[in-house]
Amino acid sequence: MLRFRPDPMPTVPGFEPAPAWRQRLKRLALRYALWSALAAAVAAVALGIYVAVLLRITPSVDDLKLVQAQQPSVLLSADGQQIASFRRAQQERLTLDKVSPFVVKALVATEDKRFYDHHGIDFIRSFGAVLHSATGDMQGGSTITQQLARNLFPDEVGRARNLHRKAKEWVTAMRIERVYDKKQILEAYLNTAPFLYNAVGIEMAARTYFDTSAAELDALQSATLVGMLKGTYYYNPVQHPERSLARRNVVLSQMAKAQAITDEQLRTLSAQPLQLHWSRQPDFPATAPHFAAYARKWLLDWADEHDHDLYADGLVIETTLDSRLQDEAVRAVQAQADALQQVADVEWSRQALPAVSTAPEAYAKLLGKAEPFGWLWTGRRDLVTAFLRESPEFKQAVDAGAGPGEALEKLRADAPFMARLKAQKTRLEAGFVAMDPRNGEVRAWVGSRDFALEQYDHVAQAERQPGSTFKPFVYGAALEAGLTPDRTFVDGPVEVTMGGTVWRPTDMSGATGQPMTIRDGLALSKNTITAQVMQEVGIPRVVALAKSLGVDQSPLEAVPSLALGTSPVTLLEMVNAYASIAQVGSVHKPVFVKRIKDRTGRVIAEFGEAPRRGMSPEAATDLIDMMRGVIARGTGTQVRTRFGVTGDLAGKTGTTQKNTDGWFILMHPELVAGAWVGFNDARVTLRSSWWGQGGHNAVRLVGDFFRDAQKKGLVDPKASFPPPRVPVPAFDPAASAPEGTNEGPGEGGSLDPANSADQPPKTAEELGQALSNMGLDPKTGVPRAPGDRPPRPQNEEPMPPPAAPAASDSSP
Repeated sequence: MLRFRPDPMPTVPGFEPAPAWRQRLKRLALRYALWSALAAAVAAVALGIYVAVLLRITPSVDDLKLVQAQQPSVLLSADGQQIASFRRAQQERLTLDKVSPFVVKALVATEDKRFYDHHGIDFIRSFGAVLHSATGDMQGGSTITQQLARNLFPDEVGRARNLHRKAKEWVTAMRIERVYDKKQILEAYLNTAPFLYNAVGIEMAARTYFDTSAAELDALQSATLVGMLKGTYYYNPVQHPERSLARRNVVLSQMAKAQAITDEQLRTLSAQPLQLHWSRQPDFPATAPHFAAYARKWLLDWADEHDHDLYADGLVIETTLDSRLQDEAVRAVQAQADALQQVADVEWSRQALPAVSTAPEAYAKLLGKAEPFGWLWTGRRDLVTAFLRESPEFKQAVDAGAGPGEALEKLRADAPFMARLKAQKTRLEAGFVAMDPRNGEVRAWVGSRDFALEQYDHVAQAERQPGSTFKPFVYGAALEAGLTPDRTFVDGPVEVTMGGTVWRPTDMSGATGQPMTIRDGLALSKNTITAQVMQEVGIPRVVALAKSLGVDQSPLEAVPSLALGTSPVTLLEMVNAYASIAQVGSVHKPVFVKRIKDRTGRVIAEFGEAPRRGMSPEAATDLIDMMRGVIARGTGTQVRTRFGVTGDLAGKTGTTQKNTDGWFILMHPELVAGAWVGFNDARVTLRSSWWGQGGHNAVRLVGDFFRDAQKKGLVDPKASFPPPRVPVPAFDPAASAPEGTNEGPGEGGSLDPANSADQPPKTAEELGQALSNMGLDPKTGVPRAPGDRPPRPQNEEPMPPPAAPAASDSSP
């Protein structure tokens, strides 16, 4: 077998060749050195690139200054009072001297004991955390400064558990330490630490968990809150009190090691319970929460469109709200709605409706002996069953496998659930809004009785049937079509056929069979007259006028019953439309923000549009005059008789079928105010036909508000609308029906004259004297010129004696 043999290495005199393995080793070493040098160079370049990128992607000094300069925007009333502030979370920034020293001691002792010695990174702690984590005991090595970096820049730094995130955190922390001193870092950290329930910062945490301020936190409370920082969800004292208690005691022991408390204090404090006083903090202050919520939604859209950050740019938003009128509105809604709630509680407490009184105080006396809404819950089991079937809890039980009957019985036996359901379904609600007709500026806004219990806004969100408050649009369309206030129709049966359906509107007072002017038809809220006027002018004209005057957001169903207010609308729309009438047909869109300034005070936006014509001045003047009759002798007399509101007033009441909705809107030359009263669930109503009328429920809110607004000089009682264009006929007491005549049918009950606080004048002389005492012409009800009014004795309150209870109104 042949084998290849290489030529032998030539011999050189004096040279002895090294073994082959030694040469090979040298070549390998050289090659490794070259590759290592190359790898080191590449690594150095890569590290340099990574550091350069890291420096670019981590927050800069300018970013730090910018985030610290962020300010929430503030919402101000027209008279300069702060209504709300807009920030991404509930947060109130404090200086460190307004924070309990126990908080600072607990924080440093537990989270970063070498805080005052390092420059953003505690390498000793970081190395220890790595060793512990390697043995399975996961520990964090972040300093307070590193945690602040995450709080300030959650998106840029992140919270992923990897080296890249840690590197970004280190760089940001070192930059923070270069810009701020230790006191400023502690202050920033305590103001930005999250504590669940939308509470950010130590002040909101103190309020949320202990109902106190950050300055008043004691050692136990401070330890509890600092303990949450290790894991807010895991150590949540509300959901996990045992974990929170154990963690709090760990913090206390750390404080003892740092000599912030003594060993004796440690033993005493560790034995104490948590002692929480938890309550979620409201998103808005109590002054005007629904208004603030409405404004925030609008402002967010505006800010996005104009490249502003509502939560950080420190904008100053000047609104139209008058804090004094707002206070009066809140007080009036609270007082009168509480009284009406007592009425409803008593009327529904028994099978037989109690004798109806016109004084809420009579119901307050009976309430102690009554079970609120007891009869509704025992006598209307079909309705209660419907409530149960519609509840989320019923759906959850059925989805979990329970049969419908089993689920119902289980819910009926659940006392806490039934208590919540009863409270929800039987809570009377209300909405109130007032605006200046001269410019459309909103002056007061109350969206519900209590924002904490009901965030749903009954001013701008809730669409409810307006009942007879819609009738002025019918009569306004008639005036625009050429009818005059003295045009007559026969008060008799009416049949309206449309699409094969026959509609027969009626009045509780019945038909007289006599001619009646449209002036009286509106004042007495006669459904039969209104329906005939609608037939005369046509539905399209009525819809067009309503939309032209401001009812332009809710769809209006063009059917005959629209005349009596069956198409749902919002209270804001209705009050805006009445403000257009009060301004003699000149329409303003509702204005609630006047101007916006930046943080330096520079005006960057102003709002308010020029008015447009929505109705002819002549027709509007006649309509105002006709609506004066509603207050003087019609369905709205309680404004004067019970609350003593004086001056040139016009308006309209409204009530829907089965007393579901009560409305009242009052027009004054300087202020138009309206209220709605009812229950969120339309199947629950005020029971008696007396209290179910807008002329007896909603009128109380508006009357109470206007009375005190006048007393405090916020509304000028001498202001007046344009005088009537045509002579107004003298009032006939026989045509002024007692209140309640035309109200929709209620579930039993009638007005007991013996209990009535509003007995009507029985003669023309009595009626004339009552009108004269109100500052009105005793023959026409029109306000007299100031010089024609009789002088009032000094120190006499302008409270007129009772006048005729008014006829009421209803919709089919």
